[in-house]
Amino acid sequence: MRKAYYNRMRIPALFVPVATVSLLGAASGVQRQTTLKTSSLESHEGVTISADPWTDATKYKAKFPKKSPYAAGIVAIEVTIRNDSDDSMRVGLDRIRLNVTLSEDSRQGLLPLTPDDVADVVMGAGKKDPTLKRNRFPVPIGGPKVGKDKHWTEVQQAAAAAGISGPMVAPHRSIQGLLYFDLQGQVELLSSAHLYVPDVTALEKNHSLLYFEIDLGQPTPH
Repeated sequence: MRKAYYNRMRIPALFVPVATVSLLGAASGVQRQTTLKTSSLESHEGVTISADPWTDATKYKAKFPKKSPYAAGIVAIEVTIRNDSDDSMRVGLDRIRLNVTLSEDSRQGLLPLTPDDVADVVMGAGKKDPTLKRNRFPVPIGGPKVGKDKHWTEVQQAAAAAGISGPMVAPHRSIQGLLYFDLQGQVELLSSAHLYVPDVTALEKNHSLLYFEIDLGQPTPH
């Protein structure tokens, strides 16, 4: 299993490094300006990032009418990145982490799953003994490998269509889409989780913004 380690610094104090278990979420989103009404958000330097964890199974029905990632232990987080500045922004989607606390001495940073990984987990989950729980974190990247039949393709395409289209956010525009995290059904971990976005760059100024760390356990009033 591949592990990645990173350091987070807002001030010289060093954050404890964490291991990762998944991969990047991808696919479709729309460049537009929106009014943000969401669970949690952080805003600075002209950029606002909001995160809305989907913890209600009914929210998945429109995007996943047949097989829901939520039923397989995956939680989708709807992320909106709004750029109110005059600069184009590039977001390092591959560096986003969901930081979860397993215990007082155990923290982990989970990467979003790719659409392929989502399909692997969803289609593989039904083939396992339901009385057996998957191993607690960390788990193999992408979950169980399964055959890519039409049902696998349907899930993969649905995950891609609902995901974030790409890393670029034009001036005074927004992008929106889902990131997928395999929490193995442990939704309670979200109560102390943070969505960590360390890599946002203003291209015209060649300036890296301060990192975003969105506390999912502290909803922002609508």
